[in-house]
Amino acid sequence: MSAATPIQILGAGLTGMSAARHLGGDYALHERLAAVGGHVITVEQDGYRFDRTGHLLHLRDDSIRSWIETLLEGRLVSVQRNSRVFSHGVYTRYPYQANTYGLPPQVAYECLTGYLGARARLEQVPEPKSFEEFCLKYFGDGFSKHFMIPYNEKLWGVHPRDITAAWCSRFVPQPKLEDVIAGAVGLNDRELGYNTNFLYPKRGIGELTDALHRDLPTGAHLAHAPRSIDWRRRVLRFDDGDVPYQALISSAPLDTLLGLLEDPPDEVASAGERLRCNPLWYLDVALEVPCGVDMHWVYVPEERYPFYRVGCYSNFSAELAPPGKACLYVELASRQTPDMDALLPQVAGGLQDMGIIEGPEDIRFAQPRRIDHAYVVFDHDYYDALERILPFLQEHGIVSAGRYGGWNYSSMEDALIFGREAAAQARELVS
Repeated sequence: MSAATPIQILGAGLTGMSAARHLGGDYALHERLAAVGGHVITVEQDGYRFDRTGHLLHLRDDSIRSWIETLLEGRLVSVQRNSRVFSHGVYTRYPYQANTYGLPPQVAYECLTGYLGARARLEQVPEPKSFEEFCLKYFGDGFSKHFMIPYNEKLWGVHPRDITAAWCSRFVPQPKLEDVIAGAVGLNDRELGYNTNFLYPKRGIGELTDALHRDLPTGAHLAHAPRSIDWRRRVLRFDDGDVPYQALISSAPLDTLLGLLEDPPDEVASAGERLRCNPLWYLDVALEVPCGVDMHWVYVPEERYPFYRVGCYSNFSAELAPPGKACLYVELASRQTPDMDALLPQVAGGLQDMGIIEGPEDIRFAQPRRIDHAYVVFDHDYYDALERILPFLQEHGIVSAGRYGGWNYSSMEDALIFGREAAAQARELVS
């Protein structure tokens, strides 16, 4: 049994470890797995190193940046984003909505005229309620048809009409008119979007997890998860005994946390049943050859390909693959368990179309992997459900934080900030 302290933390991913570090020692940290890090890990197979798809450090907060640069001094590489979109058999720059140059003329024409028409009608169109309406209002029919709607349906696993428009202001670039025109004639001279530069550890993102763990005042209790939570008495029930708390920080997925609560109120339980989150299947792909395209990741909107994004780990850092070879992640559109005998030829064909490989023989192996909680679905029940759940938890001393604890779409830096904020909230609860 863990020694009782006023603040207990569930989950030793980025948010949980950040909370622990900012608390400075007055906590106990519990992780259900046998290792820390959550999704922020790197695994090695046959000399190739793989993260859990793309985990990159876009650091804008000065204190977070200073902390991470100190922890990983000499181990970080600074990278200028090189991302592309592959559609209609050609590569174009990202974001698609500001880079139609190089597309087939008819496609580029539909995108550009649709955008101009949407701008002319902007003041007459009501504020969008769905993400589909958002795309049509701000980008027009062409961009929506050729990229925004098909790509996002593949990524989220639901049609954009089922997603609220409220989530996307930060993560969906809205280019200026001059950017769209410049991008139509090949004159864009700068990268757009929030992730134009990033830092990356030389041996994979798992180096960040290792450094954060070493930085903790007190280590984590591994393979140690509560079987239930008595929220009325503020007690965690473990197989090896009960642990009281005054404040509980949980970075476990919100639906998982709610499932641990003993006899929650009907209103909270009902709201929890409305939470939606899709899993992700992806492939870690080892190549016997270098990546045929100089890119970090590529967006693939067309339905004919079984994946929506391909990234090259070894283009982040050469230390992730043996010399003269490469390693990729391939994010699959289907949420079903992949049939590798049927899938691998389709994937190989797509990678060949994209010029990443010359033929299937370039693939040494492709390992399917699953992330159970990948994309929170911002459907039209999303905000109402959270407004019923989070205040209840807060009232009973539970701070649910992180990408999945807070039930949101966010970056790794956000996860570290969430941990810092959760530590401050927990201190207030015990003061």
